[in-house]
Amino acid sequence: MRDDKLLNYLHLHFIVFIWGFTAVLGALISIESIPLVWWRMLLAVILIFIYMKIMRIPLQFKGVNALPRKRILGFVGAGIVIALHWVTFFGAIKESNVSVTLAMLSTGAFFTAILEPLFTSKKFVGYEVIFGVIIIAALYYIFKVETQYVTGMILGLISAVLSATFSIINVKWAKEHPPSLISIYELASGVAFISLYFLIFPTDFVGPLVLTSYDWLWIGILASFCTAYAFIASVKVMKFLSAYTVMLTINLEPVYGIFLAFLILGDAEQMTPEFYVGAGVILAVILTNGILKNRRNRRKKKELKIHA
Repeated sequence: MRDDKLLNYLHLHFIVFIWGFTAVLGALISIESIPLVWWRMLLAVILIFIYMKIMRIPLQFKGVNALPRKRILGFVGAGIVIALHWVTFFGAIKESNVSVTLAMLSTGAFFTAILEPLFTSKKFVGYEVIFGVIIIAALYYIFKVETQYVTGMILGLISAVLSATFSIINVKWAKEHPPSLISIYELASGVAFISLYFLIFPTDFVGPLVLTSYDWLWIGILASFCTAYAFIASVKVMKFLSAYTVMLTINLEPVYGIFLAFLILGDAEQMTPEFYVGAGVILAVILTNGILKNRRNRRKKKELKIHA
């Protein structure tokens, strides 16, 4: 069991590294965030559907083993959340850059710590309030020194809240259903949701002929490797890891992503020293919170063993 957890934890790090590259792809793709996410999700749904057919994984839409209507509606809701998360994520990149967006996204663990007690039986932890105040102060500092990126920062924070919400929702389902089944329902729901948007605002749609050859290349990598594979794999590791562990590890995405952005995008990702101070404080607080929470959980397990 311990080896399974370690392998899944390392697998999660690899997935997070891929997600860091996702941010770079978002900067390279020329179209806006909404059509970008639509193409990403549509191609990923097609790839996952093919995978399910090859592996003979049923959709469980009807028949004896059909999913309850309430669960399907839950998947639909989660799909809309992940679609909005990606739209705001890529929107933040378009409005600012990869570094700013990923720094804002790193607050996801903080939002998980706040939201998880509201959705689960977990209780609030006192010191997290202090950490929350420090994170808010660091965000204020970044907002103050990087005023040209305020819109991108706000979109990044919204994306972080949506990411935390999605992580909490999916943890329970990941223990009950095949990852590909959850993924195809959620991603297809996201496609349907954005398609409704295009019916209202058809001018925002970007057709296949408008996309450049490089756009197709980057979107293809984004949809296959960074979405179809990473999405299924991330849901799978949730069978073995808690929502907080998942979200804490995801907070290394800024480290991986900013490093890759420097290598690939160069000077476009150069920020002021003050930005790195603020981003460093946020990451340090979140990692410290994770360490303290891990120690607290170990202490509780020891106490339960003693009383048992």
